[in-house]
Order: sequence, then C-alpha cells, then structure tokens
Amino acid sequence: MKTVLFDMTLNNIMRMIAGKRYYGEKMADLEKYKNLPPSPSPALPIIGHLHLLKKPLPRTLSALSKTHGPILSLRFGSRPVLLVSSPSAAEECFTRNDVVFANRPKLLAGKHLGYNYTTLVWASYGQHWRNLRRLVSTEILSANRIQMFKTIRVDEVRWLLGRVYGNCSGGDFAAVEMKTVLYFHRQDETRKFKEMVTEIFELSGGANIGDFLPFLNWVGLNGLDKRLKVLKQKRDKLMQDLIEEHRKEKKSESSCDQQTSKTMTDVLLSLQENEPAYYTDEFIRGLMQVMLTTGSDTSAGTIEWALSLLLNNPDTLKKAYMEIKSRIGEQNRLLEESDLNELPYLQQIIKETLRMCPPTRLNAPRESSEECTVGGFRIPRGTMLVVNIWAIQNDSDLWPEPTKFKPERWGERDDDGFSFFPFGFGRRRCPGEGLAMRVIGLVLGSLIQCFEWERDGEEMVDMTEGSGLTAPKAQPLVAKCRPRHAMVNLLSQL
Repeated sequence: MKTVLFDMTLNNIMRMIAGKRYYGEKMADLEKYKNLPPSPSPALPIIGHLHLLKKPLPRTLSALSKTHGPILSLRFGSRPVLLVSSPSAAEECFTRNDVVFANRPKLLAGKHLGYNYTTLVWASYGQHWRNLRRLVSTEILSANRIQMFKTIRVDEVRWLLGRVYGNCSGGDFAAVEMKTVLYFHRQDETRKFKEMVTEIFELSGGANIGDFLPFLNWVGLNGLDKRLKVLKQKRDKLMQDLIEEHRKEKKSESSCDQQTSKTMTDVLLSLQENEPAYYTDEFIRGLMQVMLTTGSDTSAGTIEWALSLLLNNPDTLKKAYMEIKSRIGEQNRLLEESDLNELPYLQQIIKETLRMCPPTRLNAPRESSEECTVGGFRIPRGTMLVVNIWAIQNDSDLWPEPTKFKPERWGERDDDGFSFFPFGFGRRRCPGEGLAMRVIGLVLGSLIQCFEWERDGEEMVDMTEGSGLTAPKAQPLVAKCRPRHAMVNLLSQL
C-alpha cells in the first residue's frame, strides 16, 4: 500500500514539474512578444510581411510608417526587422544604441561580394572592423592624403570637361548622356567598371528573397546565389588587374616617386610590403572595391540627380552660375577646390539634392547584437535595423514643402541632426563624406561654369528612382549643353 501511495505521489510531483515547465515555456514564448513595436497586419505564415514590399521600397515603407507609426516591427521571412522613420528614433539607434546596432546582418551579398563578411562594409563590429576603419581614416582619407590626391581629382575633372566639350564643340546644343560621362578613365575601363558597380549595387540593395527565406537557397530555387558568384569572379579579375598594373608601375618608379604614393592602390601596396601577411591581395581587393564602388557611385549619382533638379528649375541653375561667375570674376581659369567654401549657394544646392535624393534611401542594414529598447519598445537580439532616411528627409512635418527643390531653405537652417543624415550616422557613418562633398562640388560647379544646360525636350526631367542600394535614376539623364563663350578657349586646350 505504501509503495502504491509513493508511486502516486511521485507521479503527481512529476506531472506538476512537467506542467510547470510547460507553463514556463509558454510564458517565455509570450514574453518574446511582449512590448514589441506595433506591427502591420497581416503577417503571413513563412513570408511574414514580404508580400507588402513593393517598389520603390522607401516610399512603400514610408506609407506603412504613416499608417502604423514611426517605429515598426516587421518580419521579412525568418528575419525580425525594426523599421525606423523618425529623427528621435534614429537618434536613439545611432547614439545610445550605436554599439548594439554596429553589426551587419549575414546577407548573401556580404558572403560573396564582402569576402565572407570581412570588408569594411560587411564586417561585424570588432577588432578587425576597427582596424579597417582606422586604416581608411589615417592612410586613405586623412586630410593629408586627400590633399595629396588633389592632382588626381583635378586631372579627372579636366578629362570630364574635355569629354563633354568634345560632344558639343561645334558651338550648338548637343545631347549628352550624363551617366556615361560621369564615370572617369578610359572608355573600355569605364564600361567594365560601370557595369560592375551597377550590378553590385543592384544585387546588394534589392530585397533578396533568399536572405529572408533561406530554404530557397538550400533547394536551389534562388538564382541570386549564382549571379553573385559570377559577379565576384568578374569583380576579382578587374580589381586584381588594377593591382598588377600599379604593382608594375611601382617597380619601375624611382624611390622618390614611390614616396609620394600617388593613389589609394599605391598606398595599400606600400603597406603590403611592410606587412604582407595582413595586407594580402584579397584584403586590398576588398578595400579597393569598397572605396571605388561606393565613392564613384555616390558622387556620380548625386551629380546626376543635382543636374536633373537644376534642369527642372532653370532659375536656380542661372543663380548658381552667377555665383560662380562672381567668384571667378574676369580670371581666365577653371573652378578650383579652394573656391568651394566661397560658393554658399552651390553648397545649398548640393545639400538640397542630398535631402531629396539621398545616396542611400534606406541605410545599409544593421543588426542588434543584444536586446535593447528604442522608443520604449523592446528590440530582441538579432533584429535587423532599417532606417528610412528618405522618409525622414522628405517628411512634411520636418521640411516645409518637401517635394519642392528649394536650396534657399539651407540659408535659414543648417540642420545636421537626425532630420538630415544622407551619409548615415554613428560608428558606421560613411568615412568618405568629406571627400564626396569635395568631388560633387568641384564637378557640379565646373559643369555649371563651363557649359550652358537645358532639357532634352519640352518635358520635365523624369525624377523616378530605380532599384538598388543607391537608388539611381530609373531613366539616365540625357541633357543638352553647349560651351559658354567665355570658356571655349580654356576648354579647347583640355
């Protein structure tokens, strides 16, 4: 009898323990969803909110935020996502939670194009990333290096002006396809490089379904993986050829010439000589890709958007020219970098372009390394952060008449806070911002100084954005130009 009672008591205890464990697990499951940001309905099984994503993505996400709030919890397939569309929430992410959101999610593009997540763009926050950032800041984008590379920038701008002049040297207006001329260097290199950059940003910036539904990669139903592998091979060959070209030139130069380290590649090859185990060719290829693709595409894209806006606002274009003419006066010379600080209206035009058409409409995604709070909401570890920069910079509550191109607004405000951050914010803010502003200012100012511009037809320039990480114009800009009479003599000598 005692044995039976003991067995019954033991069974009851075991049931209680099992029940408590089951109840605890259920409560833990419920706790996961406690105090999360609001989430739009419906979130479908397996795909989550992917069915809501339509192009252009920044505008679609902006509409969701206007309906459901500036801090949203989404699910892209298997990935939890935090969507932020307000300055206060962005500030909280990039200041108090900056370290938490300093990581990158493991996306397919980072695996294949980021050398298995080891480049400056794709590396997780840690010692390796800090080494890369320090290298870029001190060896490539320091004030001294930027000044040292000045002659290269001047030569490229002169080459660009000469190329545009070659299309309209007859004196009459001639049509120019701007995307082509804004990529420098020789024609064959330009074509290959342009194609590579375009494809990199197209594949890196799209909502790649395999990143959110991994089983599609496992069963081979996602063609992105194959495209990325092919692109990686093309990219590696192009970068390695460039390295070998510079390596050959470096061997033939005198020691005095080598000390000047004329280009970024020369700098990296010099570092390789001292530490070959760390600065491998793969390391150099990865850093070159980041610096060349992000720098060239951001600058060229912004200049194309700025010219498009100016062509749709000819009075603004005329005012910009008059400012440049007033600065240069009767001097028979081209615009120089030293002139840029004396051209406030040109700077306002660039800022207004960056506000309306930021280089990246959505920030390059981050991922939380631990649980945190944003706007009072709980954000679980492993959540992908997406900040809608375009929505914030085109919010009518922050910017009166945001769809109107009004450079003059920058004479009344110099808002460098979290309502205007086209180059990002926090630890992963674009390190090339200063150089980009110089290049954009010099190229755009020189094109305005040297040529008269008008639209190629009566219709307004189409301002529809395309797809990709940097949201280029859907229709490349074709404009008509002719050399200004006062500049013909200078242009003919380029």
